[in-house]
Amino acid sequence: MTQNEKLIKNLENMPIDLDYKATPEPSYYSGKKYGYSARKVVEDFQPDSYNLGTAISYLLRAGHKPDNPAEQDIQKAINHLHFELDRLSK
Repeated sequence: MTQNEKLIKNLENMPIDLDYKATPEPSYYSGKKYGYSARKVVEDFQPDSYNLGTAISYLLRAGHKPDNPAEQDIQKAINHLHFELDRLSK
């Protein structure tokens, strides 16, 4: 079974939360001073780029998610920026 087939199988077996709006957004995705949500900032500035939006979200939460080192989120952001560069060069 290929990596993609495994991913698809896992996604097919994943429960779908139809009431996702009832689930509060974790506090590490909101700014402390103004309370802006990372998701809403990304939607405003990068509505058409998954990779850039994801990189921004990782950078905004870096050092705020419990038990998750800032370096890990920064590296994830860098990875998504590389993915975007690859996409643009095609």
